[in-house]
Amino acid sequence: MTLQQTDWTAAAEAAHGETIALRRAIHADPELGLDCHRTTAKLKAALAGLPLDIRDSRRTSGFIARLEGGKGRGRTVLLRGDMDALPIHENTGADFASRVAGHMHACGHDTHSAMLAAAARILCARRDDIAGTILFMFQPGEEGEHGARHMIEEGLLDDPAPDAAFAIHVFPNVPGGLIACRVGALLASTDKVMATIRGKGGHAAMPHDAIDPIPIACEAVLALQSHVARRVPVADPAILSITRMTAGDTHNVIPDTVDLLGTLRTLSPERRDAMHAAFERIVKGIADVHGATADVSFDQGYPPTMNDPRAVALIERIAADLFGPAAYHTIPAPIMGGEDFSYVLQQVPGAMAVLGVAPPDGDPASRAPIHNAKMHVDEASLARGVALHCAFATRFLDEGWA
Repeated sequence: MTLQQTDWTAAAEAAHGETIALRRAIHADPELGLDCHRTTAKLKAALAGLPLDIRDSRRTSGFIARLEGGKGRGRTVLLRGDMDALPIHENTGADFASRVAGHMHACGHDTHSAMLAAAARILCARRDDIAGTILFMFQPGEEGEHGARHMIEEGLLDDPAPDAAFAIHVFPNVPGGLIACRVGALLASTDKVMATIRGKGGHAAMPHDAIDPIPIACEAVLALQSHVARRVPVADPAILSITRMTAGDTHNVIPDTVDLLGTLRTLSPERRDAMHAAFERIVKGIADVHGATADVSFDQGYPPTMNDPRAVALIERIAADLFGPAAYHTIPAPIMGGEDFSYVLQQVPGAMAVLGVAPPDGDPASRAPIHNAKMHVDEASLARGVALHCAFATRFLDEGWA
């Protein structure tokens, strides 16, 4: 049997029990940020004894597991799974719920890493039929810690450099088993915006003797929203949300300062730069009009996640071949969340696909979304993710983007 004839779905179903057991072990013991050493240990234990070359990250607890095919050198493909959790107190009632107070796998990274480990085991069993190299990237620090960027800067993706890259993200309010993707921007950039407006404090009963920064800040927030609504083209959108305004200590004192904090989401470098300039111009300009001053700063987050059209076409073909044409859906518009797989896709052509994991009963849209304390995963859908990893890797190694 050739790799093209291999029933990856059957292989994934046969490994389903192990995949679920690993996912639940990781889910019950979540870790945050770049230091997920217990999770790394679980994943390495699941890969023990396989013909894999393990290269550890120095900056993080992540690692690359390299499989050299038995049919000689050829193309190289990278498959990625992230492993960090979120600072959320779980409220699912699951038997395997988090045992770490205030930590929860509420973004599906437990499923991502477990599916990737299962795919590695399946592909290692077919090593003799593989021509080329598969890199399994197990990465912490996706939730705002730039884990992928750290691993790239360490050179972990350089030897050999991948020719294609693929990742899966589960969504708990997308129908179970549905595979979805889109060409171009899938996810947005994720910048933090900050400003301090400095006025002149005073007695709240004597505002004429002060320069009250609170109404200045309110005016600036409204002006920023007007800018997005009237100056940003819908074809190159931006979202700017001011999510925290901090000022004052008591009811009868006008404070000296107001601090603003928010998030900026864009889909192109040009819009990102333009919005940074607009934020600074608007906040400083409104402060100046009222005799106040303002300082602004930006914490640059992830770039947009850009899917290569060749990779999306390959995902669609594979989904139809494995599960039938109805299993694939084209996402009509970008999702304005962010992902640090974007760093990989800046270096390597590839794509991230969405895998629906909503339970079969009820309306999927009503399910708790990612980053929610009640997020629930229909584990039956995970076998499709495992099969998709296997098929993407082997199809690309055999045929490239054909």
